[in-house]
Amino acid sequence: PLLAQARRTTATAAGLVQDDAYSAYVLAYDAARFACISLLAQPGMRATTSGGHYAVERAVRAQFGTGFRPFADLRRRRDELEYPRLPADTATADEAQQAVEAAERLISAADALRGKLAFFAQPGNP
Repeated sequence: PLLAQARRTTATAAGLVQDDAYSAYVLAYDAARFACISLLAQPGMRATTSGGHYAVERAVRAQFGTGFRPFADLRRRRDELEYPRLPADTATADEAQQAVEAAERLISAADALRGKLAFFAQPGNP
């Protein structure tokens, strides 16, 4: 379900790129985060409020390699947009489009890995 949500969110972001680049960027980031979380959820892991999005970034890069580095870039820029230093700090349509494309690549990478990961099962519940 997380990858399906990631795909829907990316599609929504893509539709907003020209009219609302800020929202498109944030949604593209969220879609990438859903894809990364899906990789952690399958074997039974999840981020907590103490580690949050940074913990997701570190975990997917540690487990799945540098191919997930774009998530770090998206996370940092999303933080800059959410907590701007200057009133003019906002996303452009070009960077929102790039974020959508990065999210699509991360979703594809997560989907490719999904079949290689074991499902979490509690003892006694195979």
